[in-house]
Amino acid sequence: MPGASPFWSTGVAELSPYTPGEQPQIPGLIKLNTNEHPHGPSPRAIAAIQAAATDALRLYPDPDARELKTVLAERHGLTPAHVFVGNGSDEVLAHVFRALLKHDRPVLTPDVGYSFYPVYAQLFDIALQPVPLKDDFSVDPADYRQPNGGIVLANPNAPTGRALSLDGIRAVLDANPQSVLVVDEAYVDFGAESAVSLIAEYPNVLVVQTLSKSRALAGLRVGFAMGQPELIEALERIKGCFNSYPLDRLAQAGAVAALQDEAWFEHTRRQVMGARGILSQGLRDLGFEVLPSQANFVFARHPGHTGPALLAALRQRRILVRQFNKPRIADFLRITVGTPEQVSALLDALAAIVAPR
Repeated sequence: MPGASPFWSTGVAELSPYTPGEQPQIPGLIKLNTNEHPHGPSPRAIAAIQAAATDALRLYPDPDARELKTVLAERHGLTPAHVFVGNGSDEVLAHVFRALLKHDRPVLTPDVGYSFYPVYAQLFDIALQPVPLKDDFSVDPADYRQPNGGIVLANPNAPTGRALSLDGIRAVLDANPQSVLVVDEAYVDFGAESAVSLIAEYPNVLVVQTLSKSRALAGLRVGFAMGQPELIEALERIKGCFNSYPLDRLAQAGAVAALQDEAWFEHTRRQVMGARGILSQGLRDLGFEVLPSQANFVFARHPGHTGPALLAALRQRRILVRQFNKPRIADFLRITVGTPEQVSALLDALAAIVAPR
């Protein structure tokens, strides 16, 4: 990689950007590495996007995304003043770090978690203090009873898939009345309990969600946050200093339609949860340790094979999963729940690798 340019701003050379999951253009590849929904978005969402592709695209979109905020608020029993929207939950989280987590004390987050959090912390010069997960990779709320400038929990956790109960979230909030708790719920619709119900009770909880996973709209880039209006106002201030029109007309139209198609959402998420059970049991039958998952992926390791070796062996068979070369989890594979056919192909490939005849 070329060295730093003299034209770069101070500090740019020291940044360590987030590395997204690979998006190879290989025909016939079984792609199970980035937690994309296997069944596709609501047909109503696709129709709405197509209908919005008119001459009106010459006009700027609604900068406040009022219709989308209203639909989200009604769905969650809130008002539009409790809702913030952005260009994917990653952008929303970036605004959260800058607007709510830059204080004198460090931000607490699990030592095994979403790898974008350290990137945001470095970008905004925020001290981040990793809190070790328990040996079974679960979160212990008692570990967050320490001075902090904020707390960020992915729930379910990424990449482990384990979820903290609503009582556990409440325990963290009760122990930290002076800090913002950010609950990143990208995968919550696959079986975990949402913390949205706590917003009315706690002024310091902010819940972040996305339409990328359970609504199968990763390519549309729509994320949102929910919390008390004083938290939302801080996010709006940052947005107004960065990008006044984060969601285009097509994204707003597709998002509204997707949220209104409850039948499609319910049917497809239950398909994913059913396939997750089949995948998890199949992996256990092959000798894998599989963590309990309430996400649309599983996290598993095999006692007789390293993570990098399994990753490479699967790639040779045109199956792509994800492996993280990080402490504690290097031997785990994170496997997206695919279609029944993809799950079957993956299990057959792993059987040939770990239990050859």
